[in-house]
Amino acid sequence: MIELRFPSGRSTTEREAIHLWERAEDIKRESSAKDWNTLKVLLGGMLGMVVVMGIGRFVFTPILPLMQRDLGMSNTLAGWLAGLNYLGYLCGAIFCAIAPQLLRRRLVTGGSLLLSIATTLFMGMTLSVFWWGAMRFFGGIASAVLFIVIAAEVGETLTRRGYAHWLGALYGGVGLGIAISGLLVPPLDKVGGWDSSWIGMGILAAFLALAGLTLGKNRHPVQPTKTSASARVALPSILPLAFAYFFEGLGYVVTATFLVAIIAATPGLQDFAPYSWVAVGIAAVPSTIFWPHLAHRIGARKALLAAYALQAAGILVSIRADSLAEVIFVAVSFGGTFLGIVALTMAEGSRRAPGQARWSAAILTSSFGIGQMLGPIVAGRLADLQQGFDLSLLLAASCIIVGGIFIVLDRRFSTSDI
Repeated sequence: MIELRFPSGRSTTEREAIHLWERAEDIKRESSAKDWNTLKVLLGGMLGMVVVMGIGRFVFTPILPLMQRDLGMSNTLAGWLAGLNYLGYLCGAIFCAIAPQLLRRRLVTGGSLLLSIATTLFMGMTLSVFWWGAMRFFGGIASAVLFIVIAAEVGETLTRRGYAHWLGALYGGVGLGIAISGLLVPPLDKVGGWDSSWIGMGILAAFLALAGLTLGKNRHPVQPTKTSASARVALPSILPLAFAYFFEGLGYVVTATFLVAIIAATPGLQDFAPYSWVAVGIAAVPSTIFWPHLAHRIGARKALLAAYALQAAGILVSIRADSLAEVIFVAVSFGGTFLGIVALTMAEGSRRAPGQARWSAAILTSSFGIGQMLGPIVAGRLADLQQGFDLSLLLAASCIIVGGIFIVLDRRFSTSDI
């Protein structure tokens, strides 16, 4: 074999090898940069979920017993405030379904982010029941809009870049926000009581939002789609799932609203009450990865039934929970299932309405929203009438069981799930 020599003294074969090595190194660097840029978008989205869901939507739960302690707030009023927040969430979800083109406007998304932070911050600056209700309502609207926008933009970014398998981690931000609020509310309470807790969490939300926007600046804008006639054809297949989801929303929200207050009223467990919310958040973080993985192994129907059963068991145990071990089980069984059920239900809805994922999400979110709006209102009133949450929790567990029955009777799951 004849090899040509260059002034450098290297052969053609050597130069080609060096070129291939340099190209491989370039590809490796490009891949690492792509990994890091995509990870930043994911982390930004997770921080967004911390702000608008973990804090903006769920921080009411650990602060509620402080408001009852310092202000004598009744369970009935607490239930109405929670119900107004969920009514706002329902309105926000409907708005997104009716006018998806507006989600591309930064005025809408930026305004919603400011609204979420402001309604958290100013909850601690008034004693007016009217303004409390207004702020919880508008905070709910902001939560829905931003949840849908973050999920769509981060999801589209991950999918385009070949990282769709990372998407489950995004919803772990909700659990992370719950854990953070459970950890920080007690020290904020020591600083100045219930109002300092609201103000402190609002300030934290502002800083986390700024960090999230900085990290997630390279995400893809949401691209709305139009609902076609095929969506109407898919409606019968969605309805049984929507009924199950309605009862899930009606049942889960009792624990989501009153868990910390219930534990705070249990003799001997008062000091642990706020940290039960931390346990909920910690359990929720991996749940959006665990349950879809389980569904892939055993089928969506069986995974959903397992999640419903575990959640109902935790609610039933909470009726008579008077030990630390029982309370931890209640917190973990709730935190470890409610986001998983959301992930599984939304995925199943998308499967039943090919090409109309947002339409099916709107139907399911609306049915869930109606249930979670009614749940705290009824539970709070019953708790005041019965001087305790036993009946409310029993009815909540019953709703979860009814939802599970709808899952059992629903024959539209994939045949591999049966």
